[in-house]
Amino acid sequence: MSDAIPQEPEGDVTDASTFDTAQLGFMCGIEVHQQLATGKLHSRQPSMLYDVTIDSVPDEWPRYARKLRLASGEGGKVDVAARFEKQRNRSFVYIQSPNSGLIELDESPPLVHDSDALNVALTVSAMLEAKPVGAIQTMRKTVVDGSNTSGFQRTSLISTDGVLRTETGDVGIDVLCLEEDSARKLDSISTNNGEQVIYNLDRLGVPLIEIATSPDIQSPEHAKETAKALGRTLRDTRRVRRGLGSIRQDLNVSVACGDRVEIKGCQDLGWIPRIVRLEMVRQVHMYRLANELRSELDLPPLPQDRRLDDDEIESNVASTVASQISLECIDVTPSFTSCESRMVKEGIEGGSTMLALRLSGFAGKIGTKTMDIDGAQLPRLGRELAGAAKLAGVRGVFHSDELPAYGIEESHVLAVRNTLGLSSEDAFVLCLAPSWQAQLALEAVGHRARLAYHRIPQEVRNVVVKKGAPDDGTTTPMRPLPGGARMYPETDVPTVSVEEDHWLHVIQNLPMRQDERMARLKQTELSEDQCKQLLSRELDDAFYLHHETKSKAWATLLLEHESVEPGVLSCILGVRESGDLTREGIEETVEHFANSKHITAEEVELFAQENNLIPADVGDLESIVEGIVMERLDFVKERGMGAMGPLMGVVMGACPGVDGKEVSAVLRTIIQRHS
Repeated sequence: MSDAIPQEPEGDVTDASTFDTAQLGFMCGIEVHQQLATGKLHSRQPSMLYDVTIDSVPDEWPRYARKLRLASGEGGKVDVAARFEKQRNRSFVYIQSPNSGLIELDESPPLVHDSDALNVALTVSAMLEAKPVGAIQTMRKTVVDGSNTSGFQRTSLISTDGVLRTETGDVGIDVLCLEEDSARKLDSISTNNGEQVIYNLDRLGVPLIEIATSPDIQSPEHAKETAKALGRTLRDTRRVRRGLGSIRQDLNVSVACGDRVEIKGCQDLGWIPRIVRLEMVRQVHMYRLANELRSELDLPPLPQDRRLDDDEIESNVASTVASQISLECIDVTPSFTSCESRMVKEGIEGGSTMLALRLSGFAGKIGTKTMDIDGAQLPRLGRELAGAAKLAGVRGVFHSDELPAYGIEESHVLAVRNTLGLSSEDAFVLCLAPSWQAQLALEAVGHRARLAYHRIPQEVRNVVVKKGAPDDGTTTPMRPLPGGARMYPETDVPTVSVEEDHWLHVIQNLPMRQDERMARLKQTELSEDQCKQLLSRELDDAFYLHHETKSKAWATLLLEHESVEPGVLSCILGVRESGDLTREGIEETVEHFANSKHITAEEVELFAQENNLIPADVGDLESIVEGIVMERLDFVKERGMGAMGPLMGVVMGACPGVDGKEVSAVLRTIIQRHS
C-alpha cells in the first residue's frame, strides 16, 4: 500500500471488474508450498502417497486415537488460532501407513534434515537470488487442526531477501523455508461429544519448500503470473513432486478499507485472478455494511483506510455493540414440534435442540443468496455467520432474512419472533444441534455479528470447492489468522550451519532453466511438438544422457514408453540401429524388458533371435524388387507411382523381416525407372 491515503472505495459489488486496484489500495502476496521428491524431512521414511480412501484403507494398518490440548508458546501466550480450535472439542484418529513409524506417531525424536531436501531448498534459494541464513534453526509451529500428531509442524528458515523476475515487475521473496507436510484428512464423523477427524499418516513429514513473497503483486492477473513463475522455478530443479496436490498456493489479499486475509485452496492457477477480485469485493462490501450498521447506532464511521483506525474509538464501538448484541441463546424447540421439515423433525427426534440468537437491528442486513454478473455469489453477512457456525462442527444455521424456507413456515418464524420479543428491525439466527454444540455455534455467530461493526477480521479463508474444483471463486472462513505465539524453537533437531563452500557449490551447479533446455533441444532434428513434450514430461535429460544418436526415433521411444528405464530403451534402440532387430520388433522387445532396470545388447539380440525379430538376409534386395516389378510391368505403367501401395505388400511378403523404409525407397526408385 502506498503512503497516499486511498479515497472512499468506488465500484459496484455486482461487477468485480468495476473496482480499480490502485484506488482500493490493493496489496497481495503469495505463499507457495511445494512437495519435494526426496525422503521425508525428519524420519528417513520414503515420501510416497497411498491411493486409499476411508473405505479402502487396509484393515491391517494400525489406528491410534488422540486428542490435542492447549499449550502456550515460548513467550507464555496462547495463540489465537489454537484457543479457537480448543473450543471445537475435536478428537483425532491416525492411520499408520507403511511409510510412517514412531516419528510420525510422535513417539520418537525427529532425525536431522534430509540432506537431499536441504540441498534442493538451497538450490531454489540461489535460483531466486535469496541469501541463506548462517545457521538453520528448526522451529515448531503450532498446528491446531490435528493434522500433525505432535500438535506442531517443524519448519526451518533457509533464506531471505530474494527476488522473482516477472514480465509485469519484480516480486520480492521475503522468506524461503523447509518444512514438513501435514497428514492427509480422510474423513470426519460428527458425534455427540464433538467432531472426530480421521487422518492418514502417509503424507506427514514429506518435505515442503515454502516461499513467501513480498506484497509486490500489482494486480489479480499479476498474482497468476507470479504463481506460474514460482512453480516454473521449482520445477526447474527437477527434484519436486508432480501431480495434483503436490503444490499449493495461498494468497494474502487486502484492500485499504479491509485487512489482510490468507486464502487457501488456490490449486488451479487459472482461478487466481477471479479469487483475488472476489475477495476485494467482499472486503469492500463488509466495509460498507459496517458503516451502515454504525450509522444506525450513531457511531463514528470506519475510516476508508485501516491505517487511520483509532484504537480508543474502536474500543468504544465494541462496548456499545456488545450491549446491543447479546450472546444469550434461547431454546425455541417447542415452537418447532409441529414443523414438517424432515431435517428439523429428525433432528429433534434425535435429541437435538433448536436454539435461537437475537440480532438487534440486523433485519435485511444478513442477506439472501444473490449472484453477480459472472455467476458468483455476492458477499453477504449470512455467509460469514454460517461460516463461523460451521467451525463449531454444525452443518449450518437458519436466519430470518431467508425464512420461511427449508420446510420452516411463516408460523414458526412468527413464533420465534414472539418468543424473542423482536421488533421489525431485528433478526434472528437458529441452530439445530446437540445443545452444547448449538450453543457454541451461536456464540460464534454472535461474535461474528459484533465484528460486522468493525473492519473485517484477519483470518484464514478457504476457496469453496465442489466436485474437486472451485465452485465460483468465493471463500468461506476457516480459522483466525495465526499470530507470533505459534512459533518456538525445536530442541530435538540440531542447528545446521550453511558453510561457504557448500553454498558456493550450490551456486556453481544450478539446474538449467526452461528456456535454456528448449534452446538445447532445438539444436537437434526434433519437431517443435517433440521438444515441448520432452520438456513437459521432464525427459530431456534422459534424451541427452542415455543415447548417443539424438534422433526423432529416440525421442519417440522415450515419449511412448516413459515408464521404462531410459537405459533399457537406449539399449534396444542401439540393437535396432545395428541391424540386429526389426523395426516392427521394437514394441514387442520393449514390452518384454519393460520392468528391467538394466539390460545388455546380447540379451536383446538373443530375444530377437528366439522370437524371429532379426531382419532377414535376403541378399540383393534391388534384384528381388526388380523381378517383382518386371512381372507386373503393365500394371506399373498403367498406375505409375500409384502401384507403390499394392506392390509394397508383395515385396514385404517376399522379403520377410526386411526394413519397410528400405523396401519403400528401393521400390520407389525402380517404379520411377519403368513408369
